[in-house]
Amino acid sequence: MPSSLTLFKRLEKAAPRTRTALEDLLDAIPWNEDGLIPAIAQQHDTKDVLMMAWMNRTALQETLEKMRVCYWSRSRQRFWRKGESSGQVQWLKEAYLDCDGDTLLLIVDQQGPACHTGRKSCFYHQLDSEGATIASAPDMDPEMLYGAPSS
Repeated sequence: MPSSLTLFKRLEKAAPRTRTALEDLLDAIPWNEDGLIPAIAQQHDTKDVLMMAWMNRTALQETLEKMRVCYWSRSRQRFWRKGESSGQVQWLKEAYLDCDGDTLLLIVDQQGPACHTGRKSCFYHQLDSEGATIASAPDMDPEMLYGAPSS
C-alpha cells in the first residue's frame, strides 16, 4: 500500500494522462480520524459552488461507480444519497482530488436546489469586513423539499 506522501509526491511530477489504479489512490488518501474526506460539489455548467459534505471510502467508490453522488452523513451516521428524500439528485460528471489528496471536487449536475434551505447553493452568507449579507433567496420552500421546516 503506497503512503499518501509517496504517491502524491510522485504524482506531482507525473505527465498528463498518467493513470493510477483506483485502489492505490484510495489507499493513499489521508482520510481523517473518522475515515472521511471533504467533498465540494460544483455545478458543471454554471461553475457555482453548491455545497461541501463528507465522503468515506465506500461513498466515494459508489459515487464513481453509479455516477450518482453519495455522501456520508456525520449526524445520522449513515450513507446519504443526495436527493433520496428531497428529489434534488446530484449526478456526477467529473471527480477530482486535490494535490495532496485530502479534498475532493465533484463536478455535478444538480437537479434543483442543493441546500436544505431551498437555495441553489449552501454558500449564501456573503461576508465583508462589517458582517454578513444574505446573498440569495430560496428557490424552493424547504417544506416542499422535506415536508418539514428547515432547522
